[in-house]
Amino acid sequence: MTTLTSPRLAGVLDRLFAQASAAVEETQLAVADLSDGERTRLMRSRTDYRALYGRLNNVPLAVSRETGALLYMLARGTRARSIVEFGTSFGISTLHLAAALRDNGGGRLITSEFEQSKVVRAWDNLVAGGLDDLVEIREGDALETLRTGLPDAIDLVLLDGAKALYPDILDLVESRLKPGAFVVADNADYSPDYLARVRSPANGYISTPFGEDVELSMRLG
Repeated sequence: MTTLTSPRLAGVLDRLFAQASAAVEETQLAVADLSDGERTRLMRSRTDYRALYGRLNNVPLAVSRETGALLYMLARGTRARSIVEFGTSFGISTLHLAAALRDNGGGRLITSEFEQSKVVRAWDNLVAGGLDDLVEIREGDALETLRTGLPDAIDLVLLDGAKALYPDILDLVESRLKPGAFVVADNADYSPDYLARVRSPANGYISTPFGEDVELSMRLG
């Protein structure tokens, strides 16, 4: 048995995934008055994204079960000890990554979330899953919270916050990525500048789409 499949954590994850499924209609209603073009503009904006995420402050913006399993496997396969996450939401992805740290023998996961109510929910979920000792949640703008105090060597990064900021967050962590470190970007299609960067071998990555909405990149040596 792994931590991920233990009754304690599996029960928490089942509850959270069910909650995320039940919130689909609420999520749609929160942006129903926006045109498709306006939604896309807000998703890609470097300045107006807070207007969008402010509408979604009470709903879980969760990774899929498949992406959660991918995160766990990548962290276990690389024997990760240092992980950085951009965008905590209710903590589903955080739980998968922290479970991998537990099964790797320990480590540290630094995650950032600017919605205070989501920080509270995520922390409660980490406590319920028995993984809070491995995680530091930094509340606020990730461009500030992740600017300092990061590990010298990072094994894995998850980008799942405001899409337009993906290149900026990568700037903050890139010099610390170990050769072979993975960067997982959810909904990366909303950040064309990020995709162009990681898909160019000249920039030191090999990258490929995974599933319908994830970009999986590896830092070259």
